[in-house]
Amino acid sequence: MTEQGSERRSRRGGGRDARRTLRGNASAVITPFLVRHIPPVDMLTDEAAEAIEDAAETVLEEIGIDFRDDPEALEILKGVGCDIQGERVRFPRGLARQLCQTAPSQFTQYARNPQRNVEIGGNNTVFAPVYGPPFVRDLEGERRYAKIEDFTNFVKLVYMLPGLHHSGGTVCEPVDLPVTKRHLDMIYAHMRYSDKPFMGSVTAPERAHDTVEMCKILFGADFVGSNCVTVSLINANSPMTWDEMMLGSLKVYARAGQGVVISPFILAGAMSPVSVAGTLVQILAEAMSGIAFAQAVNPGAPCIFGSFASSISMQTGAPTFGTPEPAKVLYGCAKLARRLGVPFRSGGSLTGAKTADAQAAYESAHTLLPTVLGGVNFSLHSAGWLEGGLVADFAKLVLDADQLTMMESMVSGIDVSENGLALDALREAGPGQHFLGNAHTQANFETAFWRSSMTDNKTFEQWDIEGRVESEERARVRARDMLASYQAPELDPAIDEALKDYIQSRKDSLPDSEY
Repeated sequence: MTEQGSERRSRRGGGRDARRTLRGNASAVITPFLVRHIPPVDMLTDEAAEAIEDAAETVLEEIGIDFRDDPEALEILKGVGCDIQGERVRFPRGLARQLCQTAPSQFTQYARNPQRNVEIGGNNTVFAPVYGPPFVRDLEGERRYAKIEDFTNFVKLVYMLPGLHHSGGTVCEPVDLPVTKRHLDMIYAHMRYSDKPFMGSVTAPERAHDTVEMCKILFGADFVGSNCVTVSLINANSPMTWDEMMLGSLKVYARAGQGVVISPFILAGAMSPVSVAGTLVQILAEAMSGIAFAQAVNPGAPCIFGSFASSISMQTGAPTFGTPEPAKVLYGCAKLARRLGVPFRSGGSLTGAKTADAQAAYESAHTLLPTVLGGVNFSLHSAGWLEGGLVADFAKLVLDADQLTMMESMVSGIDVSENGLALDALREAGPGQHFLGNAHTQANFETAFWRSSMTDNKTFEQWDIEGRVESEERARVRARDMLASYQAPELDPAIDEALKDYIQSRKDSLPDSEY
């Protein structure tokens, strides 16, 4: 049932529901991004951080990083002082960190709606949805391959959910479209059906180029020339390898002055050492090599130090989530990024669960809290991630986004103003009396406590009578209702037409091949 309700409901019931909705929304303050008013959790002493940094410099100097199948990248790195032997690149001690110094410590990513602009870095946290799954668990609960209709529906929902600040990128992989062309439809969906900031395509350099060209149509070429309007995920092929696809896309975005998220992708025990400190050494070496390369391409290009690190089951080899060791890696990387002077990406609401069940809830919570408390600036996979990243789930997107709204309160700190200290309330109530009718309570009850829009706090009897609907099904109903009420943000028809013309022109020139 929609928030407006059924015509069969009584006037009294509708008014009560409307007041409940108003109160619920009052606690979910809509902000373009979180600003943390609490210090980050710090698990590394300065001495420990220095030891990890020194070890990472040793990796860069003695072991080196492979930059594969990209002669131009090797020439660029040779030009800034790297030692090149074949495709192995070694950075003289201190060189990579020196190159990283031209990357901004904080930058604005502009949205087509200026009220949605996000500040990436500093004390800010930006939540973006799940990225990359080939499968969806759809609005009826069926697990299947993703289609462009699913992609568009995810973009619409993310646009409507206040807990998500960013439209994301490949929210799911629409396999009903040719690989060579689907990026055009995905980018258009972000531009047309949302006015939040978004991510670009990285699956080939020419697709990154298409992203930049479409951004020029949307924002204007001059604006794109001097402002960051997209960020894009550049994954290292860990351990200690960059491939030509990622390097090619990185060069396109860096030269255009657009943001890149330089992210080692680690399954510890398989793609890095089993120890937390050893994994931190490898991640720092890989991230610094990528950021240094971006700065060698274009000094000042916005870069985000990324880390996706999970452990694996040493019995089965399957990735695990919500466990202590990846949280420690997150906390450690966050400090290393702060010391490097660049924004940090990690975390999210990660789980290996197959449905939005109890496992999904506790694993996601044990990933999300370190994300916020550790000081992550850009959080990909904040909502909708399921089955170790294989599935984007509509129900979990809604449930996760509800929890994201709670983080606003978590990072706000404790109010010790005159109103927060509440001495008037204590005087009015006095010993042995309740506070329900207190003037302070009446003045503050609408916003005093965060309230979920998805949890069921009815009595057992009422829940039983209403069909014992559990959270996953409630979330699917909410997603369907939201999509039924979706209204697209306004877009200049001339810009929309120009985007469609560009897309058609590009599609006409591209083959329908599967690579």
